This record gives sequence, structure tokens and C-alpha cells, in this order.
Amino acid sequence: MVTGAGGFAAADPAPAPTPAAAVALFTLTAMPAGWQTRTDLHPSLQIQLDGHATKRADSTAQPVEGTVPADVIGAAAAEVKALAAVDMGTPEQDDQGTSIIDYMPQAPDQDVHLIVYAPEISDGLTDDQKASRKRFDDLFQRLLNAFVPA
Repeated sequence: MVTGAGGFAAADPAPAPTPAAAVALFTLTAMPAGWQTRTDLHPSLQIQLDGHATKRADSTAQPVEGTVPADVIGAAAAEVKALAAVDMGTPEQDDQGTSIIDYMPQAPDQDVHLIVYAPEISDGLTDDQKASRKRFDDLFQRLLNAFVPA
């Protein structure tokens, strides 16, 4: 207790808030067909704001620590924002896995969550949707390939 003016006891000042757990700037997740019954799924890649990254080759592999270059992160941020404005469509057969890119900068109102259902299927999609899905896949692969193990 702290004694305030006039001798009244006041509660101790509130402790400083503890920093929230670090939220990844980018999280890439690839869920295979039939993923609903699996409990061992993990993100393929998580990239922090400072470029530190954690990659898993598959859901059973041990994570590998490393980095992703700042120029790749900057270009990816611009591309993910551009992809948020396009239609990637949903194929008629949509139970064939899912690919996700989550972009979560420090300002939560800037979050972008891109989801491509059945990424290997193009039946029933327009040419524009196919082109948008290719851009998504190119970005996903660019981020995975830019990872440099520590």
C-alpha cells in the first residue's frame, strides 16, 4: 500500500503490463485434403517483424529457426495487401485442402487473411481467379523459399 496525501492508504500502482506474446507478422499454413480429422497441423512458416522465422517441412517435422530477408518481407506485405482486393474463387470441389497466408502487422486494422480453398483445383474458375490464385501461390512459395536456416 502507498500512503497518499492526507494519510489515506491507496492501492499500489498497477504493475506494468506484460508484453503480449509475439504475434507473427506472416503465418503460412497449408492444410492437406482431409485436414479436418488431423490434430497435428502446424504453420509451414512464421515470420516475425524483425525477420526471425520458424519453418516446418511438414506437420511432423521439428521446427527450424532462421530468417527471411527484409526486402522479401516488404515485397510480400505489398503483395498480400494487393491480393486482398482480388477474387480467388472457390472451386466446385472445395474439400481438397486449404492454403492460408495471414498478415498481421502491429496495427490490427491492417490484418489480411488470405484463404485459397482447394489450391490444386481450377475447375469452374474464371481466368482472373486462376491468375489471382497463381499470384497467391507464387507469394506463398516465395516466402517459403526465402527462408534461410540459422
